[in-house]
Amino acid sequence: MLKKTTLGLTLASLLLAAGTASAANYKIDKEGQHAFIEFRIKHLGYSWLYGSFNDFDGGFTFDEKDPAADKVNVSINTTSVFTNHAERDKHLRSAEFLNVSKHPQATFKSTSVKKEGDNLAVTGDFTLNGVTKPLTLQAKLLGQGKDPWGGYRAGFEAAGTIALKDYGITTDLGPASQDVELIISVEGVQEK
Repeated sequence: MLKKTTLGLTLASLLLAAGTASAANYKIDKEGQHAFIEFRIKHLGYSWLYGSFNDFDGGFTFDEKDPAADKVNVSINTTSVFTNHAERDKHLRSAEFLNVSKHPQATFKSTSVKKEGDNLAVTGDFTLNGVTKPLTLQAKLLGQGKDPWGGYRAGFEAAGTIALKDYGITTDLGPASQDVELIISVEGVQEK
């Protein structure tokens, strides 16, 4: 009788733990080129100039049933800025913009995640050019499931906007070019 009771309690506690421990950690799949951090800014108010950061790393915790348990942590190598124009990229790395010799990394570390309809509001501390400010990204789950290699993946897209002057970038690009839109797409591989 004691063995049956002990076995029953053990099984019940495992089932309860399995039902409540649904949060999982994911590593951003940058090796497979399944993640992108891009930006766009208006050029003189006539068109969009697009760019990206080609070197970044990080991960996230995802719990579909409890978004408050979700976390995001990303570091970006700012020297990897790329706009498909070598002279402009060199200028963006200079002290007038990203000042990469002094601040070679930008980071985002979430402080809260809230469900808003089908989307998630991911708020965190964003550090760029040595300045840290709160930033909220509007994120959406694109999909999740098993991959062909025996892993499990989850993918998100997110967007947000930053004001250049908030991060100490005061170079005058004209009235239409004060804000930068962030466009992010990441696929994470669940850590085992």
